[in-house]
Amino acid sequence: MAIRKSTMQEQVAQAIAQINPGDRPIATIHVQTGPSPWLIAAVGAMGTLFVKYYFVTVTEQAVVFHKAGRMSARPKELVAAIPRQEAAGLISDIHRNTMWSSLKFLLPGQQKPTRLNVARYWRNELDQWVPAATGMPVAS
Repeated sequence: MAIRKSTMQEQVAQAIAQINPGDRPIATIHVQTGPSPWLIAAVGAMGTLFVKYYFVTVTEQAVVFHKAGRMSARPKELVAAIPRQEAAGLISDIHRNTMWSSLKFLLPGQQKPTRLNVARYWRNELDQWVPAATGMPVAS
């Protein structure tokens, strides 16, 4: 079970290398979908059933989504790989907050953007991820 952030990042890098050996990760964040995590916590265990977990990585060539194991925090199957040039236009509503930051990403095949919540533990990586994905600095 991956607990350390560096271990999770290594596992994601290995998963990316299996897909495209010539690509290199720039920044990886662990996210959960759905409404505010505060709301999910208020609803209780039932609320967590509607949450999905992903590792979202900006590489030299693409923005890559891997499902993340609910219990193991390991990267699972590839969900999407979007060229970086296209990905910048699919990102919106970036909010950097004290405990939970969020952004919206329009995933392929979806009609509306998916809210991605980023825990404080991953905020430094979010600060690297946003400029790598959008070309714009993250607003504090």
